[in-house]
Amino acid sequence: MMAKIQRFGGAMFGPVIFFIFSGIVVALASVFTNPAIVGSIASEGTLWSNLWNVIEAGGWTVFNNMEVLFVIGLPIGLAKNAHARAAMESFVLYMTFNSFVAAILETFGGTFGIDYSAEAGGQSGLKMIAGVKTLDTGVLGAIVIASIAIYLHNRFFDKKLPDFLGIFQGSAFVGVIGFFVMFVIAFLTSWIWPIIQQGILSLQSVMVNSGNVGVFLYIFLEKALLPTGLHHFIYTPFQYGPAVVEGGTTLYWIDHLREFASSTAPLKQLFPEGGFALQGISNWFGIPGIALAFYSTAKPENRKKVLALIIPGVLTSVFAGITEPFDYTFLFIAPVLFLIHALLAATMATTMYIFGVVGDMQGGLIELIAKNVIPMGANHWQTYTILVILGIAFSAIYFFVFRFLILKFDFKTPGRGESEEEVELYTKKDYKDKKNKVSSGGNAYRDQAGVFLEALGGSENIVAVSNCATRLRVTVADETKVKSDEAFLKGKAHGVVRKGKAFQVIVGLSVPQVREEFEALVNDETKTITNEQMV
Repeated sequence: MMAKIQRFGGAMFGPVIFFIFSGIVVALASVFTNPAIVGSIASEGTLWSNLWNVIEAGGWTVFNNMEVLFVIGLPIGLAKNAHARAAMESFVLYMTFNSFVAAILETFGGTFGIDYSAEAGGQSGLKMIAGVKTLDTGVLGAIVIASIAIYLHNRFFDKKLPDFLGIFQGSAFVGVIGFFVMFVIAFLTSWIWPIIQQGILSLQSVMVNSGNVGVFLYIFLEKALLPTGLHHFIYTPFQYGPAVVEGGTTLYWIDHLREFASSTAPLKQLFPEGGFALQGISNWFGIPGIALAFYSTAKPENRKKVLALIIPGVLTSVFAGITEPFDYTFLFIAPVLFLIHALLAATMATTMYIFGVVGDMQGGLIELIAKNVIPMGANHWQTYTILVILGIAFSAIYFFVFRFLILKFDFKTPGRGESEEEVELYTKKDYKDKKNKVSSGGNAYRDQAGVFLEALGGSENIVAVSNCATRLRVTVADETKVKSDEAFLKGKAHGVVRKGKAFQVIVGLSVPQVREEFEALVNDETKTITNEQMV
């Protein structure tokens, strides 16, 4: 069950990657169309303003279609086969569901407490999705329908029908079954969801009023659950759903950028919900402090190698907001240090919230500058001054706490073990010389995939494959056939998570390419074995 949940969480990352650039585009457009920042050139009706309005419209595409993005993206990561067809089926069933809901509400809306004649948006509980006015079930509704579509695809796509019904095989069969399933779910949703919407409105108030304690728990759980993959289920309802503010903190911040930027009121007063969008702060200040502690506690002869190992991870964390490659460098050496990281991250975010730091600070430094500092700097520079001062102070706290614990308990962090292998940066030649693996034809991603496939017991041992931001997630048939972590290190893995038959190979930001090559190798080897058996 845990493996399935982890795989689901990883698949959710696919649609999320589009939000980063789109958010930057919308933020920059808000800056460049604000006369208070760039002058009269940005006045309404000027060529400059009109051009940026067009650019901004393009930037809103992803945010205006988040539900559809998840409906299409999840099957790509979770379908067992024919991923493209699964994505098409998911979209068709989702729109069928919304069309059913629209017709039900138009006919029986009063019975369910919905005024279908109201404009979509606001407190109406309605939303326009791909041209259909339907209940606003948000990303959660999209995920539920996509999950059902994926189940139907995996269950019925390969179903063999009698020859005279052959036209209904494959995607068509999934669509036929899904049609009736969506009809039932649409009625249930029309009845239950309006009640849930009222409950969510109450939940928003509770979460906002929980203040500092709520912020602390949110940040701590988001960090602490990272190894399990369940952190996706913590931040998604807040960041992209209605848990604390309508539309999620990301969308709400972008939608009110211009209003916040022109106001001189404190940002915390304008956007108190912004305390639930501060998880990126530990990426900029916490990780560098940890890295410095690793470097200072490494053996002198190993420090250059440690530096080469941690610098890419620090830069990725600070600028892109992706911390997993660095987290896993120490998570499996000394798990208690990861718990300390989660506690410090929550303490830092809560402290900053107390001092008035809020905003959309969930990613890397690039996002911080584009979506916060540039548009808000003129009237809210004090907030970012506090952010930097407290951030530097917490970097020092991170450094001293981690250095003390590493030395006190002699944790074998990089550069402190008896073997130098732990900090060596392996080359393709290194593992080619030691491992007899599938020929790669000069493809670096396939080289890595070949190492990982062999370490996981070969293609016959592979049951399912997926990935998240930095991890290759694999379910195997027999975990005893999986080799030691050293075998994975030869493929430049940052670490391996083992949970029964579920394995997570920490690859880094190139994991999508490695996964493609991995699946290709599995398919090639499977075909070869099948052909040999036939002969």
